Amino acid sequence: MKYDVIVIGAGSMGMAAGYFLSKSGKKTLLLDSFNPPHNKGSHHGETRIIRYAYAEGEEYVPFILRAQQLWDELEKETGKQVFIKTGVLNVGKEKSDFIQNIMKSSEKYSLPLDVMDSEEIHQRWSGITLPNEFIGCYEPTSGVLKCEESIKAYQELAERNGATILSNSRVKDIAVQNDAVTIKTDDKILSADSLVVTAGAWSGSLLSMLDLDVPLTPVRKTFAWFHAKEALYHHHHFPAFAFETPQGLYYGFPSIDGSGLKVGRHDGGEQINPDEAMKGFGEKQEDEGDLVGFLHQYIPNTGELKYGKTCMYTLTPDEKFIIDLHPKYSNVAIAAGFSGHGFKFSSAVGQALSNLIISGENDIDISQFSINRFKGE
Repeated sequence: MKYDVIVIGAGSMGMAAGYFLSKSGKKTLLLDSFNPPHNKGSHHGETRIIRYAYAEGEEYVPFILRAQQLWDELEKETGKQVFIKTGVLNVGKEKSDFIQNIMKSSEKYSLPLDVMDSEEIHQRWSGITLPNEFIGCYEPTSGVLKCEESIKAYQELAERNGATILSNSRVKDIAVQNDAVTIKTDDKILSADSLVVTAGAWSGSLLSMLDLDVPLTPVRKTFAWFHAKEALYHHHHFPAFAFETPQGLYYGFPSIDGSGLKVGRHDGGEQINPDEAMKGFGEKQEDEGDLVGFLHQYIPNTGELKYGKTCMYTLTPDEKFIIDLHPKYSNVAIAAGFSGHGFKFSSAVGQALSNLIISGENDIDISQFSINRFKGE
């Protein structure tokens, strides 16, 4: 059977792309080495932060605002809640790039932002204790995305639109010739007019089949839930957060439905091979200790560890995304290297990939995510 488009990788970006492609009338096949949503890549762990006054740079703001619009549409179309408006508190030193970028983004795009000193933060959220030199930027309209639920919602709509999903189908070879694509799995040979590659930590090896050597580095990451007083940390009155500290950049979530306070560290991590077994949470001595040290200093009223998990980031050298057409093949679109801050964008990434396949163009500028910026790496 021949398809209009094959999507390799049916996780956060791929499932959204499958929805938008099938919605446009494209006969779409999604392939995944596992059974999405799963815990083998980067999209599990229940929750992700979505924030608009973007610390990574104001150039992301139009893209994230489009993503939120599409998340809202996904909720309306499925009747499922995928977004929880908890607000997001970003904390750091006032003169840091982290805080300054948030302020500039807010000012340029007229985004609601409450700027508070450390004492004001403690008065509002008594479960937080900060050094005097820290300030906070609170976004009241941002919040939390349910990551696995989001993927399930896009899967439901894609299948409703006629898309086919083949789970546990590992790609062995890719060939592109004369505007046609041939994919070999363990037991199938599949063909299509176009191809989308959104395979997370496995993107590098797949893109090498298409004569692309892209600088992608998979790293092991950890996150964990801790017992927490619901009166202090429940999501009805405590925000999601990101703290830039001298020890590192930490992020976290309020207790949602009694889950406990969730926290992880954004920077750091050990380079890994995604095809080899990754050490589980706690197998490295620092897994728990690093997070406990952060909590004791800044969010001290939390309790003991409940449980932890591991996942993968796939980093680019500049930690910006890759969303582009293949330099040689205009019928091949690529999304990779989301560097630990991509999930919130996945609705808009899926739409952008669909647009690249259908027309080669997007109404939002994604030139900053060009694959060509790595020439000579």
